Formats: sequence, C-alpha cells, structure tokens
Amino acid sequence: MKKIKTKQNKNKSNNFNPKRTIIYIVFLLILMYLIYAVYLLVKQPSDKLTIEEGTLYLEETDIGYLIRDEQVIKGNNYKNGMEQIKTEGEKTAKEDSVYRYYSQDEEKLKTQISELDNQIQEALKGQTEIFSSDIKMIENQLDEKVELLNKTTDISKIVEYKKQINDLISKKAKLTGESSSAGSYLKQLYDQRTKLEQQLNSGAEYIKAPKSGIVSYKVDGLEEILTPNNFSTLNKQFLESLKLKTGQLISTNSECGKIIDSSKCYIATIANSEEAKNAKLEDKVNIRLSNNKIIEANINYISQENEDEILLILEIDKEISELANYRKISFDLIWWSTTGLKVPNQAIVEENGLNYVVRNRAGYLNKILVKVTKKTDKYSIVTNYETKELQELGFTKSEISSMKTITIYDEILLRPDLNKIK
Repeated sequence: MKKIKTKQNKNKSNNFNPKRTIIYIVFLLILMYLIYAVYLLVKQPSDKLTIEEGTLYLEETDIGYLIRDEQVIKGNNYKNGMEQIKTEGEKTAKEDSVYRYYSQDEEKLKTQISELDNQIQEALKGQTEIFSSDIKMIENQLDEKVELLNKTTDISKIVEYKKQINDLISKKAKLTGESSSAGSYLKQLYDQRTKLEQQLNSGAEYIKAPKSGIVSYKVDGLEEILTPNNFSTLNKQFLESLKLKTGQLISTNSECGKIIDSSKCYIATIANSEEAKNAKLEDKVNIRLSNNKIIEANINYISQENEDEILLILEIDKEISELANYRKISFDLIWWSTTGLKVPNQAIVEENGLNYVVRNRAGYLNKILVKVTKKTDKYSIVTNYETKELQELGFTKSEISSMKTITIYDEILLRPDLNKIK
C-alpha cells in the first residue's frame, strides 16, 4: 500500500509546471488591466480637452408646405401636345413666348416642307450662273446660322435659328428662281413651301407669359389653393387634408405651364417648440434645406393652432426655382446660431451664480471666470467678461487685474472639482 501511495504522489508532482502557472497568472493580470482600462475609457474618455472655435445651433426639424404666387397659363389647343420654348426654371419677361401647342397635322406639314427643301437644294445644284451679291450674302448668313445652331442647346434659340434658316432658304430660292434658267420650277417649289409654312404657322398656338417670373411645368392643381393672398385660411387640419407626401416631386405637366413670382415664396409649418411659442413677426431665422443649403427667412405670419402648436409662415427669397419641384418638404428651422469658443457643458462649473472653467497649463491649474453667451444641451459658447461687466458684477480693480482669461487652444478639465483648485 505504501508503494502505491508513493507512486501516486510522484505522478502528481510530475504534472505540476511552475512556469506554465506563472504565464497563466501574467496573462490573467494583463487581461484584467486591459478590461479595467477599457472601462475607464468608456466611463471617462478624457479628463481634459483643448478649446477650439465652433458653432452652436438651436434648431428643430419641421414639415413645411410651399406657398407661391404662381399663375397657370393654358391655351385652347392643349390636346395637340406642346413644345417648350422656355425651359423649366428659366426666367421670362412679360409677353415672352413660354411654349407653344403643336398645330394640327404638324408632323405631316413638317415632312412636306422638308421634302420641298431637299427638292430646292437639288434644283440649285449644277447652276453655273454667277449669283448676285444678294445671294452670296444670304449664303454667308446661312453658314453663320447653321454654325450657331450646332453650338447651342437652348430650346428657344434653336427654334429661333431654325426659323431664320428657313427664311434665308426661302429668300435664296426666290432670288435664284428669278435669275436662273430653272426659275419657273424653283418658283413653283418656293410657292408650295410658302403655303405649307403659312398653314403650319397659322395652326400653332403660342402661349405668352402674363407677367415676368420663373417658368415651371410642375403643375399640381394647388396653384390657386395654396396662395399668399390670405394666410388666415390656413390651419393644421386644412394642410393635412391635402394628403401630400413629404419630399415628393411634382410631375411635369404636358398640357400647360405656370409663371412663379421669382422674388419670394413661403413655407407654412406647424411647430410646438418654446421658441415657436415665443416667436414674433419679422423675427429672422435660418432654414436648412435637404440640399444642405442654409437660407435666411423671416416670420411673416403667426397663428395659435392650439395650446401646444403654432402655425408659422416663413418668407424666403432664395432657392425659389429649386423649391418649385416640391409642395411639401422636410427642413431644419434654425432659431439661432453663434460662433465662438465651444466647450462641453461638463467643463463648466457654476459657483455663486457665475460660471467657471479650470485651465491646465503645464500642470498648473487655474479657475477662470467665463461668460456663457449661448448654450444647448451639450455645449456652450463662452467668452471673457469685459472690464466694465466685471465691475458691474462687483469685482474690485485688484481682483480684475489678477484675473486669468481663456483663449483658443487652452486645455481645460472636464468635470473639475473647484474645491481642489486654489
């Protein structure tokens, strides 16, 4: 029995490895340290930071309805289809042609005119007579117009150049027909073309702008409903009854267009913030649109919807052409913004009604009085007090002269304990 026990003890002694045990202990200690370091980093990422300049906004996200001074223009031949002369978003003067309706059998007439033009060109080939100076001048003008036509993408200019080219071809044919040996044949072709062109032009209906403004073909039927003529008729129930989708593009209309006042438009929104409840007419605010552009607006109309909600009408004079694509949008209403020394609220400590930060400069800590000019939930914009302000707060001249000030790139403590600062 003794021999057996001795053998068992010897086996146990052989299984024990002190080096491996030490490695396990070291690894366990390192792991515990790393876990503790991560815990500290999450609980308190840093106990100090560098002051930098930044901007604070007090803003809210709202839903807005676009209200414009816009006039729909529509002719009699809208069933024939239309050709745009002024493009979407282009400005127009009063009485300018905006678009035209196709004439009846327009494609057929255009084909016939094109065929006559080819016949005229063929008839002109092989003419050996010396052309008059008038014909030579027309040819030069034709070359210039064709070159301009090839370079432009403006629809209104394309239409204009085509008409001028057709006129020049007709003049050339007429002059050549009167002086060439094939004159009678060319004159006959010219007369046929003139009649077809008159028929084409007489059947077309040109729609002109009743006033100057921005041309749009985004017609949704709300042009005479959402107008700036009487804001008192607007309320939350009415706006919601329109059942519009936020951010939905207005479809392009193929039968009519409209002219939009280019000087201003309006956004109606329902807000329930404290800032909205305290807003006043003609207050200036900023609006951030979906394209991240920030534009200025002023409050043009205010109406109390109920105990919690306010109807605001905001007037803007920029991005009108871009907003013509929409009737209902989401936007950020920025009540105020300010730029300066931006610090976390955790770095500011209040003592006796005054605000302080603690500066760390080369290990020396100083409690510095600061003035909070603007504040949000997380950050504040701070600055130094003027001497006059400090005197009004009751500080003596000697106290003021010994005061430290805060500047950009100073290092300050987060969550400082003023009791530990001299």
